[in-house]
Amino acid sequence: MKIPFIKLHGAKNDFLITMAADVPITDLQELAIAICDRYTGVGADGWMILDPTGGPPAAEQNCDAMIRLFNSDGSEPELSGNGTRCAAALLARKQPEKSDFHIWTGAGLKHLKLISRGEREYKFEMNMGNVSVTELRATVQGLTELRLDAVLVNAGNPQCAVPVENFNFDWRAVGAAVERDPRFPNRTNVSFIRRADPHTIDARFWERGAGETNSSGTGAAGAAVAAVARGLAESPVSVITPAGPLAVRLEDRAVYLTGPAEYVADGIFHYGKMNGSD
Repeated sequence: MKIPFIKLHGAKNDFLITMAADVPITDLQELAIAICDRYTGVGADGWMILDPTGGPPAAEQNCDAMIRLFNSDGSEPELSGNGTRCAAALLARKQPEKSDFHIWTGAGLKHLKLISRGEREYKFEMNMGNVSVTELRATVQGLTELRLDAVLVNAGNPQCAVPVENFNFDWRAVGAAVERDPRFPNRTNVSFIRRADPHTIDARFWERGAGETNSSGTGAAGAAVAAVARGLAESPVSVITPAGPLAVRLEDRAVYLTGPAEYVADGIFHYGKMNGSD
């Protein structure tokens, strides 16, 4: 079975995107696992289905497109900030006259404004909506022995931001433990944040369903909101990731995330057993 894909990355958080009309099967979780495998598949943090016709409920909201996202383990998160920018980049490639895009996600309608475009790279500012703190000082498994606590944030998906002095500990193992704390029935994304200056934080990300990622859009938004809530930073906040900076500003009740989306490649993934007609 041939599955067309386009690969993009948003600050080295990479995604494979397939148009909805090119997905002939319903076992999407297994296909997501297969296509995202970095050894036997194409390789990515996630796989996305893009429906440029909108489809319900997006059509009712007069959206440009609807997306459905799967992590590399087959789970289906509500939202990816980096991934949604990648989807917007594909729309911008096909509609060079447009600069505003409305995309329906698992976390509802998201508006993206095109800031700049190049041959392969686009930059967008995305309205993340109301990113809110749900618990300012939370006790979470894997943190107490390190004498750390966390800020729990709703960024359209669950975020657990952990303020730290440095990254000189096995934060990946800690992130995996935090992700699966029983208090998070659907697991949680985890970020570790370190204050650099009043408008800058360093961050490392452990995402549910994908593990360590070079960056995270929703994670950066959640980390910035957590840092401001804990008095570690002031808006606007530059979130320094292993892939470079993402810009976050808090305005009224909304959070705006600015970052890149870059086209990498396109091709065909051969899913399942090959045969003469495949």
